[in-house]
Amino acid sequence: MSNLTVRALDRADLPAIAAILDATGLFPSAMLADMAEPYLAGQAPHHWLVIAEGDAVRGFAYAEPERMTEGTVNLLAIAVDPARQNRGIGKALVAALIDRLKAQGNRVLIVETSSLDDYAGTRAFYAGQDFAQEARIRDFYQAGEDKIVFWKQL
Repeated sequence: MSNLTVRALDRADLPAIAAILDATGLFPSAMLADMAEPYLAGQAPHHWLVIAEGDAVRGFAYAEPERMTEGTVNLLAIAVDPARQNRGIGKALVAALIDRLKAQGNRVLIVETSSLDDYAGTRAFYAGQDFAQEARIRDFYQAGEDKIVFWKQL
């Protein structure tokens, strides 16, 4: 996948990201514009990256500094076009995010996900990127669905 490029989010990327959100069901695409606007307006220290293959956006990552911490960033969302998954795109996106966070002096990256069986692939993905499962908060999302927190030293 040598023709992949990672860059900062641009307003023109929003329709492609919305389509990825609709295809993956990560969160409702109707929320995207409001989530991205503070970053696009230069009013928030968030990290929005897109990964493109040529001119086509294939995935994105959204992270923000964790409040009341020094150098800790929370990866709140990452998604890859389902037709392009399992081809190293997500791995390349996480690697690019980590490189940028390190360059800015950040120390820790965390990501949270669900304990449900439907998220086993997600948990395996983070473990495969050398994230350590750091915590489990029982019944966090709903009864029987724990929050799993992964941690990575930058």
